[in-house]
Amino acid sequence: MKLFTTVVVFGMAFGTLAAQDMRKVSEPELPKSICSVLTAHLVPQDGIAPADEMRPDTERIQKALDDCGQGRAVELTRDGAKTAFLTGPINMKKGVTLLVAKGVTLYGSRDPHVYDVHPGTCGIVNDAKKQGCKPLINVKRASNSAIMGEGTIDGRGGAKLLTAFRESSVTWWDLAEGARNSGHQQVPRLIQTDHTDNFTLYEITLKNSANVHVAFHHGDGLTVWGIKIDTPKNARNADGIDPSSSKNILVTESYIRAGDDNVALKAGDGQTKNVSVIHNHFYWGHGMSIGSETNGGVSNVLVSDLSVDGADNGLRIKSSATKGGLVHEVLYNDVCVRKSKAPITLETSYPATGELPSKDPVYAGIVMKDVRISGGGKIQLLGFDTTHRIGIQFDGVVLADPNGKYKFMANHTDLTLGPGPVNFQMVGEDSTLRGTMASQTASAVTSCDAKFVPFPTPATEAAPTESAAR
Repeated sequence: MKLFTTVVVFGMAFGTLAAQDMRKVSEPELPKSICSVLTAHLVPQDGIAPADEMRPDTERIQKALDDCGQGRAVELTRDGAKTAFLTGPINMKKGVTLLVAKGVTLYGSRDPHVYDVHPGTCGIVNDAKKQGCKPLINVKRASNSAIMGEGTIDGRGGAKLLTAFRESSVTWWDLAEGARNSGHQQVPRLIQTDHTDNFTLYEITLKNSANVHVAFHHGDGLTVWGIKIDTPKNARNADGIDPSSSKNILVTESYIRAGDDNVALKAGDGQTKNVSVIHNHFYWGHGMSIGSETNGGVSNVLVSDLSVDGADNGLRIKSSATKGGLVHEVLYNDVCVRKSKAPITLETSYPATGELPSKDPVYAGIVMKDVRISGGGKIQLLGFDTTHRIGIQFDGVVLADPNGKYKFMANHTDLTLGPGPVNFQMVGEDSTLRGTMASQTASAVTSCDAKFVPFPTPATEAAPTESAAR
């Protein structure tokens, strides 16, 4: 059994840096007590056929969850070629696990009206900032619940929506594109938790969410272990995992490719702290992010043993123009980034508007240790002004390519180099520098080779990576 202990302490130039989920977390186990086994009624044919959309499983899944006792599970299983379930919004229950068996797919309905918060509020673009759609799986005040199994939950973000069981001309993702310049897309999240503690995702595959795949809000204790998130890179706003205003978070042994941030730590209406993102592989997406809502404060974050392969951004901290706050005590350790447009980006006014945020956008005590980058791109440290600055240490941050393949900028930044080598020089205005450049080493450049592995498919899942075997 794998076990992560409580606190890891690092002594850095900024003092003693304590980071990590404060819980004692063991690898989850599948529930031994099953209160209900539901067998599939549908045969998937490139998803769910329009005729089968009139045969949802929502009521029987919800009833099984409602009738299940704490510490037990509802299992979704196959019946020969029948491997598909179809559901509208369902609500998790305190202490109950939804177990999706291997080979089974739980599909979200394409009928926007089943997600309506109020009649006609879902499946449209409007000016309302409030969510008009219920999530596919709602986890509200359902502490100690879980979603597990080697099966799949598919939000069908790229499938045509249905109107009176007839296909329309638009998908959930089309609505997101339609709101790019103005308005808000009213589309469902895949899994949304609210005021739920000790929520677990284990081994499950999440696909094609219309919006965020996992939104964890106002919770104490999130364990994400050994999951896959698999969604096209052009699925706008389809983040992978977004913990928000929460604490004690572990994301590990997972593989994520998404349409937006692979993981984004947010703090809009409360502090986010004690976070461990360790032993993971990211592919396309917007990388490992903090923000853009940081006004509640983000602290005690450890990102370690991470590969970012082909994402638009590698390591990113961003504060929105009106929701900037203090981000501090963040350690990135043993990270490999390749083929990213922006391997490192810290920006305290996102998007840049020149407007002073409502709270101080300050990044302090940020440490990047043993970060190796290849493929070119932008490395930017953009403090807001002389008062709202970035304080960061590069300790063993090296580029595998000639510096001419990169663009560098450091404004309103206090940068410390070393003790590990840093083989490039930052340029900009109103910035200070301690330490000196050093040559890269062959071992630093080549040490990423084993970290970049293919996204797991049924053909590759049998051979775990070194980090996945820890």
